[in-house]
Amino acid sequence: MPRRRPVRVHRHMAGSGSDGTEDSDSSAEREQTNSSESEGTVPKRQRLTRASTRLSQSSQDTQDLKRAADHDESPPLTPTGNAPSSESELDISSPNASHDESQAKDQANRDSDKDLSHRPKRRRCHETYNFNMKCPTPGCNSLGHLTGKHERHFAVSGCPLYHNLSADECKVKAISREKQEEEVKAQEDSNSRHATRHQTPTPKQIRYKEQVAEIRKGRNSGLQKEQKEKHVEHRQTHGNTREPLLENITSEYDLELFRKAQARASEDLEKLRIQGQITEGSNMIKTILFGRYELDTWYHSPYPEEYARLGRLYVCEFCLKYMKSQTILRRHMAKCVWKHPPGDEVYRKGSISVFEVDGKKNKIYCQNLCLLAKLFLDHKTLYYDVEPFLFYVMTEADNTGCHLVGYFSKEKNSFLNYNVSCILTMPQYMRQGFGKMLIDFSYLLSKVEEKVGSPERPLSDLGLISYRSYWKEVLLRYMYNFQGKEISIKEISQETAVNPVDIVSTLQSLQMLKYWKGKHLVLKRQDLIDEWKAKEIKRGNSNKTIDPSSLKWTPPKGT
Repeated sequence: MPRRRPVRVHRHMAGSGSDGTEDSDSSAEREQTNSSESEGTVPKRQRLTRASTRLSQSSQDTQDLKRAADHDESPPLTPTGNAPSSESELDISSPNASHDESQAKDQANRDSDKDLSHRPKRRRCHETYNFNMKCPTPGCNSLGHLTGKHERHFAVSGCPLYHNLSADECKVKAISREKQEEEVKAQEDSNSRHATRHQTPTPKQIRYKEQVAEIRKGRNSGLQKEQKEKHVEHRQTHGNTREPLLENITSEYDLELFRKAQARASEDLEKLRIQGQITEGSNMIKTILFGRYELDTWYHSPYPEEYARLGRLYVCEFCLKYMKSQTILRRHMAKCVWKHPPGDEVYRKGSISVFEVDGKKNKIYCQNLCLLAKLFLDHKTLYYDVEPFLFYVMTEADNTGCHLVGYFSKEKNSFLNYNVSCILTMPQYMRQGFGKMLIDFSYLLSKVEEKVGSPERPLSDLGLISYRSYWKEVLLRYMYNFQGKEISIKEISQETAVNPVDIVSTLQSLQMLKYWKGKHLVLKRQDLIDEWKAKEIKRGNSNKTIDPSSLKWTPPKGT
């Protein structure tokens, strides 16, 4: 059965500042105001000295830090939102306090408890940002943001270092952009709507246009030798981990326009992150459009970041190419000539077909298939090294083409005789018998090869459930047809191509294996066999079975 998708938890705290951090100054002012109001309501309150006030404040901070440590395993945070660099930042009071100060401390704590119901709840910065996440750019400490409006970032789109800038430079550029936007807005407000609709450009607009034209004329037609060497050295040093140097490539005006567009796109992504629509380091692709289905994903898949950060991916169901928008997908589908997987069709019965795809001959298709499968598999680690594997892709055909149902992969030369390395049934075809068909087909290939097979470990949760169900059905069918008095695990393995270890584990789970007088005996439990037979009769002649006569395949000779 399909796995239940994990519940998404938003990290954003309502009421936080625009940059996702707590405004500690305003919080302190609210607490001070509430405290002064409560002092006016309580008569004869003990007067506190500066030392006792500092002591009570440090005690309150210590309690908050302890609660924060219990709430989160991350190190305690200072009011700035960073982990403390030394114990002095925690401001723990000295135990050598006078007796009067301890009394003042107790009185202040009791008074603060009385006012606790009137105070707004304090929000801690560690609830807004996950400090375990880091920016993927090498050498980046995740501080600063390309927009200049946030204290931290977790993606390349907001990394100042990736864009060859510092956090301070981003803040300066943000202030400059805000001033320009205010000037433009003031200019628009000063001109009435009807006055600007059909009139000719103002002298100021004409001067601005001439200035832009002059700036663009003055740009260099090409890079000088020193500049070219600098660009080449930057590319060789940082590779794809940094943005290429953009200075002197175009005019300063056009470069500033490009920087503004980058900052605006980064700000939009940051808003989506705060709203919880995308999360860093986890499953950023929430849905994929695959054929006529829109599928919710279960796990993270290492698609390129420019695709992963979009939240939704558009995948061609025939060639498995992934795209950024539905418009691109529609144009691709108009030109895509694929209607079935590449490779040889080795099995066909009715509308069900299986294609054998060589990872060496069709590398791109197999890599895309692995990336797609990772969205629904937890333990899968193979994405790009597909050449040593064969992929057996099951499809269901109609008048539009062969639609992907599921697949399994196996090594061309497996030292441990694994007949399956990875297996997946697409979510829209789950609970329909296709997973058991894929497993049965893998064992059919092992029978043709005259080998005993077993799936590669570890199995996913859904894979383990499917395999145990298949092994149980195979053993009960064998027991039902067996007419002899003595049964052998080796004979069962040779006839079914199931590994003896898997047979023994299945018999133990069915309580059909017993140790008696120094020997292991297989018990023929008639109740389980009758229950299985009743289900077979109720199921009837289902087409969700593999017919060995429909297989047209010979074992590959070498790699």
